[in-house]
Amino acid sequence: MTPPDGQVIVIAKEPVPGRVKTRLVPPLTPEEAAELAGAALEDTLRTVARVPGAGRVLALDGAPGSWLPAGFTVLPQRGDGLDERLAAAFEDAHRLRPVPMVLIGMDTPQVGPGLLADALALLDKYDAVFGPAVDGGFWLLGLRAPDPGLLVGVPMSAPTTGEVQLRRLWEAGMSVALMPCLTDVDTMEDAIEVAALARGSRYAAALAGMGARR
Repeated sequence: MTPPDGQVIVIAKEPVPGRVKTRLVPPLTPEEAAELAGAALEDTLRTVARVPGAGRVLALDGAPGSWLPAGFTVLPQRGDGLDERLAAAFEDAHRLRPVPMVLIGMDTPQVGPGLLADALALLDKYDAVFGPAVDGGFWLLGLRAPDPGLLVGVPMSAPTTGEVQLRRLWEAGMSVALMPCLTDVDTMEDAIEVAALARGSRYAAALAGMGARR
């Protein structure tokens, strides 16, 4: 499918030891967990850069680094909990460019540009696009326009996060297109599974390098 005019938002933390992928410590060290997160973030950003015709936005908690490709508008995250930060990312990106938006995180480096282009294209027919995650959360959310009421108050990082979020969309009377269910990286088991799906990526190479050092 050919995407309509739209933008892809990546919401992420600066990959600093002790602040990212803490559930991977141990067996990884905080430095290794940050290295792995940085590789996943760079893969994700480079994938977004290959989505045809899409605007590129990074909603960042922290400071940009050498992992940031050219062509991204960087917006600081605002809000307290993740629910507020997600809602703010949609609002701030839409204020800059009032077009349909797809938002993803930094934990699914196996995602390719075609999948993101498909999600944007679906917003030509649907009010929202939802990508469930294996752990009960979600890896993608697409909206034609921001609405904080769709996100604020949804319990994040819980087994029912995706269920509650999807119900919010339906209860708002929105038509929702569903994307494939994917694994995002929370645990070491997830990390190994995703690396097998993202062969040739910076993420997979980083994880393999850590194994080789042990």
